Amino acid sequence: MMNHKLSFDHVSKIYGEGENRVKALDDISFHVKAGEFVAVVGPSGSGKSTFLSIAGALLSPSEGSLFLNDEDIPSFSPKKLTRVRLEKIGFVFQSSNLVPYLTVRDQLLLISELIGQRDKKAVKKADELLSHLGLSHRANHLPEELSGGERQRVAIARSLMNNPEIILADEPTASLDSKRGREVVEMLATEVKLRNKSAIMVTHDERMLDLCDRIVNITDGKVSL
Repeated sequence: MMNHKLSFDHVSKIYGEGENRVKALDDISFHVKAGEFVAVVGPSGSGKSTFLSIAGALLSPSEGSLFLNDEDIPSFSPKKLTRVRLEKIGFVFQSSNLVPYLTVRDQLLLISELIGQRDKKAVKKADELLSHLGLSHRANHLPEELSGGERQRVAIARSLMNNPEIILADEPTASLDSKRGREVVEMLATEVKLRNKSAIMVTHDERMLDLCDRIVNITDGKVSL
C-alpha cells in the first residue's frame, strides 16, 4: 500500500435486506497515489455517489476496508472520523455549497474555526489561497455577488484550507458553462500537482477527462480501471 494516499480494499456497500437488498458497490479494490488526479465516470445509479461518500468517510463500507495513509478509516470512532473529514479530506460539491451570509474570506476561515485553528496564520493562509486562485478582489464579497466560476474557485480554495491529503469533487462543473467548467477543473488539476495531493472527481463531463491522470469507470457497482 506504499505511496497510496487512499485505498479501497475489497469494498462493498449493501443497502436494504432480503428481497430489497441492493449492492451499490461490489467488491471494489482501487488506489489513488499522491499527486494523482482521477476521474470517476459511469451512468446514473452506477454507484458513483456511494463510492465518493465512502472515500470521504461519510459512509462506512458493508464489507472490506478503506485506508487513508495506511490507516483503516472504518475502524475509527465517530469523533475521530469527524476529525479525519475536517483535517484530511477536502470536498468540492456540485453547486459550491457556500454559506450565503459569509464573505469569501470567511468561507475559508470557517474551516479553520471548525478545527480550532482560526488565528492570524489562518487569515494569512486564506488570503494566500485567494490570491493564488485570483480571488483577492472578491475576499469581502458574498456568494450571491460572484459568478458560478468564482463560486467554484472559492470552493476549491476552501477545500485546500485544511491542507487535506485528498480532495473529492462531486460534479464540480455541473452548474458551469464549458469554458468556466474547464477553468475550474484545470485549476483543480494544477493544485493537485503543485501541492502533491490526491484528487477524485466524479463527473459526467467527458470534455474534462483529458485533464485527469486516470479514468475509472463504475457500472452496476463494479469498477473497471
